[in-house]
This record gives sequence, C-alpha cells and structure tokens, in this order.
Amino acid sequence: MAASDRTGVLQTLPIAAGAIAGTALMVNRFFTPSLTSSQSRSDVVGVIVSAVLILIGLLWQQIQPRPPEAVELIGEDGFELDETLPERAKTELAWASHLLLTNTVTQSIVVWHGDRILLRRGILGTSETVTPGPIVTRVMKKQTPVYLVQLSLYPGRIEFDYLPENTQGLICQPIGDRGVMILGANVPRSYTKQDENWITGIADKLANTLSLNDR
Repeated sequence: MAASDRTGVLQTLPIAAGAIAGTALMVNRFFTPSLTSSQSRSDVVGVIVSAVLILIGLLWQQIQPRPPEAVELIGEDGFELDETLPERAKTELAWASHLLLTNTVTQSIVVWHGDRILLRRGILGTSETVTPGPIVTRVMKKQTPVYLVQLSLYPGRIEFDYLPENTQGLICQPIGDRGVMILGANVPRSYTKQDENWITGIADKLANTLSLNDR
C-alpha cells in the first residue's frame, strides 16, 4: 500500500470508529425496553465519545491533508545533448541532469543557454525549440528562480510547451544572464526548500562552466 493510501486509511479510522460506536448505541437503545439511570449515563458518555472521535477525524483531515498524487508524464524518455559543446561542458551537463533526475522529483529537464538548447533529458515534450516567454525572460533579467508549484493553475504555462503537456510543477532556474534550466515534476507542490537550494548550486556551477566556453 502506498504511503498516501495508508495516510488516508488512518485519517478515516476515527470517523469510522465514532460512526460505528454511535450506531451501536442507537441500536442498543432501541432494543432495550427499559433503561436504568446508570445505563442512561453510559449512553450519554458513549454518544460524547463517538462525537469526539468523528470530530478528531475531521480535524485530522484538515490538518494533515493527503499528499498530491503523482502522474505519469506524457512523452518519451530521452537524452539529447548538443554535440558541438566541449567535452567538459557535455560531461557537466550530463552529470548535473543525472543528479537532478535521480535525487529530486524532477522528471524532465531542459537547459537553454546562448539562444540554443544545450540539453533535453527525461520525459521529453513535443516541441524541440525554446522561445523565451515572459517568465523565462523575467528569470534571466532578475536572476531569480521561479517555482510554479501547480503548473495547471498558471496561464503562463503555455510558454513551456517544450515540457510534457501534463507537467505538474516547474522550476525555472537562471544559468547566469544568458540561459535557464527548466525542471518539470510529475507531482505538484513537490520541491522542498532544500531541493531549491541544491538546484541553485548546480545552476551556478553550470553557469561558470558555460561562461568559460563563451570566452
């Protein structure tokens, strides 16, 4: 059983227990012709306990919502690398993309730098070209990454047509002032602050390597 399924079962246990206990008390009361004062007090306590269990279950679901479900991204798995790059740059791009794909929720990576795509890896989108839209342009200009936690909610997602169409979350990370690294995830709200810091460090390393090629 998946972790999210186990969490859902645990969250419904208090509600189920409270409902069963309350129903049992009602049935017992209905089939009991006469009640003593002690039985009446016990029934009152039972009703209160059942109500508290149901309330705890409802509050638990609000405090601990079920984690978002992962989806299978639409597209083919691939690895495309600009063969005109120096060996050092190709090695570093391959290393960085492998780390991100295997250690984060990232499922698709596009590295665009110097007006061309240097790398596409993971689940590939249908478009093989990158036309910088408002989000990518702003990221390069301000040198600040943008994290779209649930891509389907943002109208600006149309500029990322080079990612799988059902990409759930996205990070657009600057690589110096001439490029970006776009990471697509198959789960919304899935990148942690530690992931973001790590991605920034990798992007800075790539920016340094690629700047050497521009000299």
